[in-house]
Amino acid sequence: MSGSRRASTGEYESLVKLCFNENPYGPPESVMKAMTGALKYANRYGYPDGGIVQAIAAHHGVAHANVLLGAGSSEILDIAGTALLVGGKKVVGVEPTFGAVYEHAAGLKDDAIRLPLRADFRQDIPAIVKAVKDNHPNVGLVYLCNPNNPTGLIVTKEEVKELLDGIPPEVPVLIDEAYHHFVEDPRYETSVPYVLAGRQVIVTRTFSKIAALAGMRLGYGLAPVTLMERLRPYADNLSVNALAKWGGATALQDAAALQRVRNDLLQTRKKTVSELEGLGYQVLPSEANFFMVNLRRQARSVIQSFRERGILVGRPFPPLLEHLRVSVGTPEEMSRFLDAFKEIMGGPKH
Repeated sequence: MSGSRRASTGEYESLVKLCFNENPYGPPESVMKAMTGALKYANRYGYPDGGIVQAIAAHHGVAHANVLLGAGSSEILDIAGTALLVGGKKVVGVEPTFGAVYEHAAGLKDDAIRLPLRADFRQDIPAIVKAVKDNHPNVGLVYLCNPNNPTGLIVTKEEVKELLDGIPPEVPVLIDEAYHHFVEDPRYETSVPYVLAGRQVIVTRTFSKIAALAGMRLGYGLAPVTLMERLRPYADNLSVNALAKWGGATALQDAAALQRVRNDLLQTRKKTVSELEGLGYQVLPSEANFFMVNLRRQARSVIQSFRERGILVGRPFPPLLEHLRVSVGTPEEMSRFLDAFKEIMGGPKH
């Protein structure tokens, strides 16, 4: 699967896919049943949509007008970039992080102010506040991925408050909570209450991770109406398909199935991390369904060595070029990963 070539069906099925932070178990049976039932609407535009927007609004205690659907939360990030980075406005955030907003800004010929992570790999909130103030009023958007991808580290609820209270109140902050469901750290809190309070905050969520709908493309954004009015003109009302809508609405109702996935992935992550640390490798303290291990050598060649063994792992994330991001798969897949890791990296490093 080199370059842009897609793997054949047989090749794809044979690979251990630990590269995109997907749910390895697939959608719950309830979701599969709902999507299969929605196939009868494949030839229609104005079909019943399973009440997806109402289900999201009820789940978060917000109004219908506070919800914007997208083909994955990535579409909401693109919409926010288009709407808020007009006239050469800048986006402020850290690096490395999920780069979609920066890439979209570059496509719009806009600028991004990318700040380094702290020495402990956490996002530097005081530095973000300073960058916003120093560049105000030319900042159109602050981007905060929480937990951060690729590190898996959180921004605490106190730090989110510090950010929002420290920047000019009219500057929008996009808080990407794609990995929200996997967090155990009590210092973390969703930022949805800021939406309810009318702050200039956009919270994005996705069904690609915990609900295993990455291939179906479904996500959403939550924002106060005044901010949503700036986003909605750039939304494509036809970008989300019938199956995804029915599947998403059902996933929100099947909390037990999502909890099982969460428990399994967290247990498997902890076991894998413990084994890597037992081999003498430092692993960043992730609160997501992936982790980063410090290889103490360039990751690019190691990534290729895994690929040669039929295992796909994350790409390099500058400037953390000696760190490898690994998605959490099934216990069997992680056992295969660990066997390959020992083979590629050699014996314990103490």
